[in-house]
Amino acid sequence: MKEEDQNKNILSGLGIESLNEMQEAARHAIIKERNVLLLSPTGSGKTLAFLLPVLQLLDESIAKVQCLIVVPSRELALQIEQVWKKMGTKFKVNVCYGGHAMDTELKNLSSPPALLIGTPGRLTDHLERKSFDTGSIKTLVLDEFDKSLQLGFRDGMNTIIGQLPRLQKRVLLSATSDIEIPDFVKMESPVTLDYTEEEKNEALSVRLVLSPEKDKIDTLFHLLCSLNSEPALIFCNHREVTERISGLLHRKGIETGYYHGGMDQDDRERILVRFRNGSLHYLVTTDLAARGLDIPEMKHVIHYHLPVKESEFVHRNGRTARMHASGTAYIIQFKEDKLPDYISGTLDVLPVAADNPLPDPPEYQTIYVSGGKKNKLNKSDIVGFFLQKGKLDKSDLGLIEVKDFVSFVAVRASVVKTLLTNIRDEKMKGKKYKIEVAR
Repeated sequence: MKEEDQNKNILSGLGIESLNEMQEAARHAIIKERNVLLLSPTGSGKTLAFLLPVLQLLDESIAKVQCLIVVPSRELALQIEQVWKKMGTKFKVNVCYGGHAMDTELKNLSSPPALLIGTPGRLTDHLERKSFDTGSIKTLVLDEFDKSLQLGFRDGMNTIIGQLPRLQKRVLLSATSDIEIPDFVKMESPVTLDYTEEEKNEALSVRLVLSPEKDKIDTLFHLLCSLNSEPALIFCNHREVTERISGLLHRKGIETGYYHGGMDQDDRERILVRFRNGSLHYLVTTDLAARGLDIPEMKHVIHYHLPVKESEFVHRNGRTARMHASGTAYIIQFKEDKLPDYISGTLDVLPVAADNPLPDPPEYQTIYVSGGKKNKLNKSDIVGFFLQKGKLDKSDLGLIEVKDFVSFVAVRASVVKTLLTNIRDEKMKGKKYKIEVAR
């Protein structure tokens, strides 16, 4: 199949009509040049921008790892894997990250993928174990490189790059332009594609919400009640604060989740699934959710705390007003405090009434199933079981996510009780699975 026809099929499968300007430029540069530095804001489509040319660089006759993608978080690794699988290529992909079962990864690597995605810590572990051969890796992609440096992965990345003897091409991606590339990366005279100026988004409005009290929880509560029950991301600077605020909002009658790097991987995954599928509308988070996560487009981003650095403020705001949609970033500020220097000009002050009703509860609840791909379950199996044995209508089901060993199903809240009663003693594909509401 011609490259042009192949790309058309891939875009069609992803539901995309055409590549944007940045993606086209990146595709050509990555194919032609040895070293490429791509700077582009969150939400601009960088993943597809490097995966399309990587596909062209792979050789069907080589049954070893040919491209290594290093990322700072498991969430970004899984997101890239998901995009690759949706592209429908004939090349195998695997992911490696802390918290993932090592036995599963070793089994996957025994039949090597052409594309391996991993976090620095887990990849160095596999290199020590000699789990895969690095001799055929000719392409290295360092995605969200600045975030990896911030999180302290410098030594790990240095170790990884030092063990790639036949590397021919390096692609480094970042959402910020003020990036210093360490010598160990060996990015000699890279072709730089800088699209960060496009971050100045005309569709984004920034509003100031003044709190009469230093503890801003009541102001946050009233703001959420004024957003017409629409989902929102609430950013804080500290892990313990995300948990405190989530708990306080919950006690005030707004179901809220929290998300930060100190949580168990399973808990992080479960809360993101609920936020993604619409069974949780409000997520209180650290900057971990500012980029690199597969979460839906937000109309509302709330800064409960402002970050120290302007770049993080930009990344947080990048969660809204993307792809020609409009959005609002709200800054909740104690009335006597000053805004940081990186916020210039006069902001509109948004008055928030204290008499708005509570937001509507989510339309869906998330159902947990204790089986996944490795148990030979797929979406069709789950849909068939919920419709036939659970006696649901197809319109009662929302987003379904099937992981390796577990699955999550969004089910209309009004029918959850009936579903669980109907399937209590039923088997799916001859096996009894634990099926319950995910919390």
